[in-house]
This record gives sequence, structure tokens and C-alpha cells, in this order.
Amino acid sequence: MNVPVLNPRALVSLVADGYVVYDLDSNQFHELNPAAAFLLELCNGSNTVEQIVDIAAGVLPNAADAADDAIDTRVAVLAWIAEATSSRLLQQPDEAASADAQAEGDAGRLTAADLAERADSLRDDGYVQAAFVCQEHAVQLAPDQPQLLRELGELAHILGRREAAREAFGSYLKLVPDDAEVRHLLTSLRDEAPPERVPDECIRQLYQRFASFYESNMCGELGYEGPVHLTSVIDEVLADRSGLRILDLGCGTGLAGLAVHARAERLVGVDLSAEMVERAAERGIYDDLHTAEVTDWLQHTCETFDLIIACDTFIYFGDLSPVLRLAAERLSEDGVIAFSVERADSGQHQLTDNGRYVHHRTHVDAAARSAGLSVAYDREAFLRMEYGSPVDGLFVCLSGF
Repeated sequence: MNVPVLNPRALVSLVADGYVVYDLDSNQFHELNPAAAFLLELCNGSNTVEQIVDIAAGVLPNAADAADDAIDTRVAVLAWIAEATSSRLLQQPDEAASADAQAEGDAGRLTAADLAERADSLRDDGYVQAAFVCQEHAVQLAPDQPQLLRELGELAHILGRREAAREAFGSYLKLVPDDAEVRHLLTSLRDEAPPERVPDECIRQLYQRFASFYESNMCGELGYEGPVHLTSVIDEVLADRSGLRILDLGCGTGLAGLAVHARAERLVGVDLSAEMVERAAERGIYDDLHTAEVTDWLQHTCETFDLIIACDTFIYFGDLSPVLRLAAERLSEDGVIAFSVERADSGQHQLTDNGRYVHHRTHVDAAARSAGLSVAYDREAFLRMEYGSPVDGLFVCLSGF
């Protein structure tokens, strides 16, 4: 009896407009529209080809409009089943059972760990959609393994599948409630009111994990150009001034500090992450380094500076007015503040699904004025890549009126 069923080695995932299917053996990825998804559901081992054709002829669009349409629908359904069978998406029940037995006899069925490993490999190779499908099935096999849920949330997040990301991260957080990174990401994914700035514990956790490969990832994989463009706006305002007292807010590993070091008589760095400060110290360019939250440090220091920089630091702040006012209080009479933010296309500032804030030029202008400063020079430029797409930055230099 001709009773087609889904190949058990083909992993199905539901999407908004149908199904996607990843074939573990052929490494092929299939996208099924609603009609094909409906046919696949009929191929459940209980319907013959003839029954599937009869059901589809009465249900699919335009099938009942005229006799010719019905004939065309039947032909199309038969052609789809034939093609799906040829591509190994569909099998006969005895063939599928034989394949299962062979798999179990050889190496057993794929486990959750096997599927997660396949997902990791596919992600590394850039096949994020296929990786998501494998990870989704890994979670179905082991729904109480936190790391599987976290990685599923990350893959859903990369793909922009907000509902899937919310569900995976939400389940993960029930098992690991102290994960500050995921808790913060869910704030945006759930469209909750954003905090004034990214929580300190989130940043500490992020860079505790990220510090060891920060530069290879940012500079190598993502093409990070923040320090280059920030230096360019500083050059426009300060020309060849040197012998400066420079403060590097959110100094990280010291990439921006290295870019301005030639101007410095004294260079001070502040960062919330102890791991990042440790790597900045290895450069040997800072006269002082402090592990502290930048606004707290600004409130307690008595030093003044000729140049204050914040490269990729204010992306963790919503309203920039409070931090700019504190920084302005630490400027020398003719000092300037140079910083970068991720550029927003509209509005003022907002928390995005990546957990960082974007800022519009109008907000930067208003925040500068609230600090008694004005925009001396700014420019928009490529900042880095993210998930295969370019991120635009706004690079700004502020001075007194």
C-alpha cells in the first residue's frame, strides 16, 4: 500500500507561513509553503496517496471552483508527493521502519547532545536556520537541560523569531533564574519598560564570558571600526593637540585607549568588568585603571580631563543626559567628550532586542545641551557587523558652548 510518511531523519519546524524541514542525512533544507505543509501533515502514515489527493482536492485553494481546477490540483499533489519522495523527504512506512532499525543497529538514534552538536556545527558554518531546527529537536528530547534552552533562545534571537526566543529564554530562566544576561534580553523581547541603563550584573556576566575572545570576535569576525571612527572625530576637533589628560570610560581591553594614547600625558581607564580591565592592563598604556561603574566613578573622582572618550560604552545607557552631565563636570576648561553610540533611525533612544540601546541624533543634541555642551563635530559610519548585517554608529565630539 502506498502510504507516504515523513522521513524520520527529516526534522520539521513550524514557521509563520508553513514548515521548514532539515534533512540530517543529505544536509538539505526545505521550506514548505502552507499548501505543502498541509500535504506533509496528511502524510502521517494513515492516508494512502489516493486519500491524500482526494482530501487535498477538496481543501486546497480553487480546488472546488471547477472540474479542471480539481484535476489540476490532483496532478499538482501527485507531483509534490513524487518530488518529496525523490528528495527523501517522504518514505514508505516499511522503508522508514527499516531505516530506523538500521540506525539503531549501527549507532542508535541521534540524542539531544548529538543534535545540539550538529546545531553548533551548522551555526559555525552560517546555516543558522538549520541549526535552529536541530536545536529545537534537541530541546524536545531534553526539555530540562538549561544550556540547550539557552542556545535555542540565541538561535531564535539571531533569526528574529521573537516568540520562539521568548519561550526558550523564559523556560531557561525558570531553571537558571540568576542569569542576568537572559533576564535583561527578555525585558526587550517581552516589550517591558526598559531600565535606565543595562544592569551592572548583566554587563559583568557578559564580559566575564566575552573577555577572553573579545578582540578576536570584534576585530576579526565582526570588523569592528569603532576606535578608528572615534579617533577621526577627535582629530577634527583637537587637530594635533597632545600632552592631554585623557579618561577612557568603559575602556574594555584598551582598543580605544590605544588609538588615543599618542595624545596622552596621562591616560586613565574605567570599566565595570574586572576581566576586561585585566586585559587593558596588559597593554601597558594606562597610568591608572579602575574597576567601577562609570557614573559612580565620575561622581567620586576629583580629577579633571582634557579629553574624555567612551567608545561603545553609551550603548548600555538609555537617556544619555545623566552620564554626560557627570562627564562634563570632570572636563577641563577647554576639554571635549568624544563617544560612539549605535544610530537609531527614529525616535530618541530605545532598547533593542540585542539588549543594547540605540540613539537618534536629536537625543544626542538634547543630552549634550543638558550637560552644558554642544556638538562640535559628528559623523555616521559603519561600526561593525552583527548577524551578517552592518551596524551603523554615530560618532560625536562635544565641547563647551
